[in-house]
Amino acid sequence: MAAAENIGAGPVRAAHVFDVERLRNYLTAHAPEIKGNLEVQQFKGGQSNPTYLLLAGGEKYVLRRKPPGVLLPSAHAVDREYRIMNALRNTAVPVPRMLCLCEDSAVIGTAFYVMSCVDGRILWDADLPGMTPEQRRAHYGELNRAIAALHSVDAAKVGLADFGKPGNYVERQIARWIKQYRAAETERIEAMENLIDWLPKNMPQNTATSLTHGDYRFDNTIFHPTEPRILAVIDWELATLGDPVADFVYHCMSYRMPGSTIERMTDAEKTALGIPTEIEYRRLYCERTGRKDIPNFDFYMAFSMFRLAGILQGIVKRALDGNASSAQAAEHGKRTRPVAEAGWKQASKVVGGQTS
Repeated sequence: MAAAENIGAGPVRAAHVFDVERLRNYLTAHAPEIKGNLEVQQFKGGQSNPTYLLLAGGEKYVLRRKPPGVLLPSAHAVDREYRIMNALRNTAVPVPRMLCLCEDSAVIGTAFYVMSCVDGRILWDADLPGMTPEQRRAHYGELNRAIAALHSVDAAKVGLADFGKPGNYVERQIARWIKQYRAAETERIEAMENLIDWLPKNMPQNTATSLTHGDYRFDNTIFHPTEPRILAVIDWELATLGDPVADFVYHCMSYRMPGSTIERMTDAEKTALGIPTEIEYRRLYCERTGRKDIPNFDFYMAFSMFRLAGILQGIVKRALDGNASSAQAAEHGKRTRPVAEAGWKQASKVVGGQTS
């Protein structure tokens, strides 16, 4: 994903305009620290929930809302995003400070929440261009640390024991994403049909449950302006109680996604650039979470790519319906087929006994 098209904020897109005066009245009552004249801009990045920059009283805040229009069932769960970030505020997982949640669609047309604005760097390219090998290794290490910290949080202790159903996570996720994909389907993709048939028949037993992010990657974190330190993990729309291995492997897709910069590199090239190899990165996560290994990695990779293809198909549908969050939605949606084909290639490795 190119950085230029995602960086910064500008005018609110026509499909996402709302009544600013009505928002200001709501914030006066529910987030009184937001004072002064209110100016609203829209962030360029993001494919799912429209995200806005609020400027008031010399301070900056962020508003994130459900998109307008007809939505897929259970999608765009801004209330769940708010809840998990609020619950994680005193843990080793860095998150923005939550200010208010509004589930009344009469205010700006859809549910939304407001949080503090975290200034820092969003790293859009996994090869981290412009960094030294030492800097790349440090940033990858911090990315690894934060997801390991999330999977180590005691959900009950932070009030999230009911944040999802324990057990059978992969089974439920496969069923959910088949349903979501069918609801957004615009063309037949043979690889997706193959995965829809194969995945339910080859599920490994889920042996652990933890809080999961659901879409963890570099560009869903905000790094300190100069240090290899994450200030906030963002974009928690898909968070739940789930299988931490599935969450981690999804986050490792850049190592195997055909055409990605990292996938094209040899291990020697990665090492020379300071990027850990997939094996090294997996080992680091295992050390931090007390695991010996990550079994069924290829299955989880196939599942992850299937899930990503389902997400991309949703972007395609929103683009066709005219309520996509990003101006580049249709272009990104074109990745659905190649991602599905990459997922079936991973499944074929399991079928062929070439697991890793």
